[in-house]
Amino acid sequence: MSAPQTYQHLIAGTSREASDGAVFDKFEPSTGQPLAQVAAGTARDVDAAVAAARAQFDGGEWRRMPGAARGRLLNRLADLLERDAERFVDILAREQGRPVMEMRLLDLPLSIDTMRYFAGWADKLEGRQIPTGGFMGKPTLNYTLREPVGVAALIVPWNAPLMIACWKLAPALAAGCAVVIKPSEDAPLAVDALARLTLEAGFPPGVVNLVHGVGPVVGASLVKHPGVDKVSFTGSTAVGRLIAQEAAASFKRVTLELGGKAPQILLEDAPLEDAIGGLMMGLFVDQGQTCAAGSRILVHRRHYDDVVSALAGAARSLKLGDPFDPATQMGALISERHAGRVKSHIDAALRDGARMVAGTEPLPAQGYFVRPTIFADVAPTMGIARDEIFGPVGAVIPFDSEEDAVALANDTNYALSASLWTKNVSKAHQIAAHLRVGAVAINGWSPLDARLPWGGFKDSGVGRDLSSKALDGYLEEKVVTVIM
Repeated sequence: MSAPQTYQHLIAGTSREASDGAVFDKFEPSTGQPLAQVAAGTARDVDAAVAAARAQFDGGEWRRMPGAARGRLLNRLADLLERDAERFVDILAREQGRPVMEMRLLDLPLSIDTMRYFAGWADKLEGRQIPTGGFMGKPTLNYTLREPVGVAALIVPWNAPLMIACWKLAPALAAGCAVVIKPSEDAPLAVDALARLTLEAGFPPGVVNLVHGVGPVVGASLVKHPGVDKVSFTGSTAVGRLIAQEAAASFKRVTLELGGKAPQILLEDAPLEDAIGGLMMGLFVDQGQTCAAGSRILVHRRHYDDVVSALAGAARSLKLGDPFDPATQMGALISERHAGRVKSHIDAALRDGARMVAGTEPLPAQGYFVRPTIFADVAPTMGIARDEIFGPVGAVIPFDSEEDAVALANDTNYALSASLWTKNVSKAHQIAAHLRVGAVAINGWSPLDARLPWGGFKDSGVGRDLSSKALDGYLEEKVVTVIM
């Protein structure tokens, strides 16, 4: 990948350029240099991909394949991911600018495990037998079938493209859906490689299709397409709201995993030494470009000055640079445009009167870098405390009581995740019950596992990825009644 390559769509098992031949450039975040040219999809390309998926779902080999066989294919895909792990680490580091350490510790193991987990579900999608009082004096046999919803559009974000593509692809295929994947234009390469591995794994051509391109064209065409039955989207709340509105017109099923403004709460008895490392992870994994980024640090006033000082020192010490350098602790942001957006939030916080205690240190000479930034003296009404920054920026806010902490934590339109630090297990359970979020981590940060449902409510979305709950989004339940 030392020189730009050209990436095309994958439709019905074959590579295709865009219908009008157009391409766009993908740049390497850590250098700002061209990395790839990628097909710029059109509505005609979406039509072709949906037609290929529909053909497999409506009457192709895939429709007739039993669950056990689908499970074997998913396990084979996991084997291939494992075999090619270092190739994917290389692709991800280049297209995202993230340190290779994060890919090896998080993204690749979680992607492989997700495939294996859902492979195990493929032959266990059982219906129910339901007793009733009969029908007009006659006994009945009532049972249900769990059937795939149809063709699923999987719209994948740029911040963890391989891992989240697996979160969507594995349950969709386990359920028996055919799919069209739309990778982010900012991180299309690893998802492209994953889609092509499905052919090597033995999935019939047309079961997994991929169309590159920009959201307002390819994504919008998929959401509107009459041949698409389900949309799974991970991304911004603003775009998720538009998808929900458009999908409602044809009653498409949707799963929307959207934004977050996660609180990290340190109670008075919190284990501070352990907590500082956990707070740093919650703030700065993936350069803070995660929906679960713990960007609101709520600290008991007794520890406020100590935590501000410790976080500032730790943030200033982080080494930014080449994702392939073992000494690098934080990489670049995904694009020049996004780095500018994050910097505008920092500038707004300074205008609002927040005090920057880390973030002025020198940057690498090239690439889309933003220094890990910590703000103190933050009022809960400031934009830095309320808006999703999606970058390496944290706001430290004091509280005086546990009731205050819960109120501050819940005072947001987002409801995805939260972290809580305390030595008191009973208190931890009590506070977790009052936090209005989809996931609470106690003395840690948002552990992700294929067996744990992931998602939120309010402006953080609807539905769940991961766990058996994810399968529900790709299945319909049909009732069959036999009048005896």
